[in-house]
Amino acid sequence: MKLIGALSGFTAAAIWGGMYVVSGYILNETGAMKSFTLLTLRLVIGILVLIPIAAARSELRFTREQIKSLLFVGFVGYGVSLSLQFLGTQFSGGANGALITSASPAFIVLFAFLILRESLNVPRVLAILLATVGVVIVVFDPAQVNLGRDRVWGNLALLGAAVTWGLYSVLVKWSGAKGLSTLAITVMVLVGGLPVAIPFSIWEIATAPIKVDAVIIGGILYLGIISTALAMFLWNKSFELLDASVASLMFFAQPVVGVALSAWLLRDPLGANFFIGGAMILLGVLLASWNRK
Repeated sequence: MKLIGALSGFTAAAIWGGMYVVSGYILNETGAMKSFTLLTLRLVIGILVLIPIAAARSELRFTREQIKSLLFVGFVGYGVSLSLQFLGTQFSGGANGALITSASPAFIVLFAFLILRESLNVPRVLAILLATVGVVIVVFDPAQVNLGRDRVWGNLALLGAAVTWGLYSVLVKWSGAKGLSTLAITVMVLVGGLPVAIPFSIWEIATAPIKVDAVIIGGILYLGIISTALAMFLWNKSFELLDASVASLMFFAQPVVGVALSAWLLRDPLGANFFIGGAMILLGVLLASWNRK
């Protein structure tokens, strides 16, 4: 089961690593729509994909308290966290976004200790530190990363995104402990993100109409079905099967895959930093998974 949990988390993060190529094309290269409009479409498509599956498995049964709890979890993860990520990336750039949001696993470990009472042992702390340094080595580009005063608000938004994503990931595991399936949890938390995404998307559409063609529609479907429905389910499944502090390390696959995919598409060779940082991330994952027995 632990292997399934690790593969689920790694696959989700790897999908998100490639997600930025597709979303970047839709948002920046074509200007087909704004970020919150795309987020709303992603959430709606993901919900529409997962609801029939959950209904067929008779898993859409919630108490009133469970609905309130899961909507709050979704609000934190898909409302607040993703909104802060969009705003931070807009004002500080993608390089800052990749660097600052790599702090998410550290906050996952902290919240797992505070909320789930998971042990905060030395190997796991060292694993997070080792993997975080590895990510910094992989993604840090002095020519693009800017931590100066002119981007302080964007950087604070990105830090907020990292904190709230860490909180969301732990709350998902906490919710799963109440006997609900991962599929049911995923459906409801996606719904929880809509109260934030929809109002902003309405404002965006009023100021910048949507432009679509076959390629853009294909990209939106990919983001909704693969990057949202599938990846979010796998990420939540990983936290169901693993300790949150161990599952958090799978997040580091996201920037590594993103850098590798960008280098492949741009036909740029990967430098030594990529392999050194990648090795440190792998060592961190192995250290966190090590059983002293």
